Amino acid sequence: MKKIGIIYGSSTGTTEGIAEIIAEKLGIPQSDVHNVANTDVAVAVRYDMLFLGSSTWGDGELQDDWGDLLPTLKHADLSGKVIALFGCGDSSAHDETFCDAIGILYEELKHTGAKFCGQCDPSDYDFTKSKAVVDGKFVGLPIDEMNESNRTEDRIDSWLHQLKSQCPAQKK
Repeated sequence: MKKIGIIYGSSTGTTEGIAEIIAEKLGIPQSDVHNVANTDVAVAVRYDMLFLGSSTWGDGELQDDWGDLLPTLKHADLSGKVIALFGCGDSSAHDETFCDAIGILYEELKHTGAKFCGQCDPSDYDFTKSKAVVDGKFVGLPIDEMNESNRTEDRIDSWLHQLKSQCPAQKK
């Protein structure tokens, strides 16, 4: 099995909690789950598959702690690596910027040579617009713990099941 790492940015602990759920469901050890605030590019490039997560803040902004890693990561050669994105947002109060952070990560990293997987159908969500929707699909897994926490577990399970069939690093 290929080496899988999770890197997340979380201000209130919600995205951290989602990262921990993903790690537990995939059997990823805590040593491979990293808070972006304490992570550098050398840590990120040692993995074959990266799960990258961020909450969305303000008017559709990336979580602040990504400010140090993202500029160096976007210039790294990630050829041959697989990236799956996830993020948290509020589809009610911020329906016009719902989970924009996922879209920001995608836009910043799409030219690194990595393969992205884990797109989601937006028809299962109630929002107005999002930078995370590209070519009619979310480029990762959006989570709305504020309004739809009752759907989080099923959404994660469905997404992980989808990833196992789509992403080479996930196949056993």
